[in-house]
Formats: sequence, structure tokens, C-alpha cells
Amino acid sequence: MKILLDIKDSKATFFMEVLKNFSFVREATPLSDAKAELMQDIREAVEELKLVRAGKLKARDAEDLINEL
Repeated sequence: MKILLDIKDSKATFFMEVLKNFSFVREATPLSDAKAELMQDIREAVEELKLVRAGKLKARDAEDLINEL
């Protein structure tokens, strides 16, 4: 299982050391803010797609999306 946490910079070093001391933690790797934001954006896009497929959210027209870009 993977878990994404948002920890204050001032406590991050301490928390990483704590994680490394647990035998069941395979790896603890810090993410850059940009990578964490990208992951969150992708997660939100997937959730929106699930809602569209379930009929709970209306999909945008592809032409409108292209025009917006």
C-alpha cells in the first residue's frame, strides 16, 4: 500500500527518520511539490471520469476543451 502524506517541512526530516525505523516500511521517498501536485491532479481527473461514466457528471465537449487551451 502506498500513502501520500503532507508534512510540514520543519518536521519532514524527523518523520522520514521515524519511518525508516519501522521494519514494515519498504521505502520512504520524499516527493517534490510539483510531483505531488501532478499526482493529485491525476487522481482528481480519474475521479471525475468515474463520475462521468456513472452518469453523475456531464462530460465536456472535446471541441470546447481544445478551444479553451
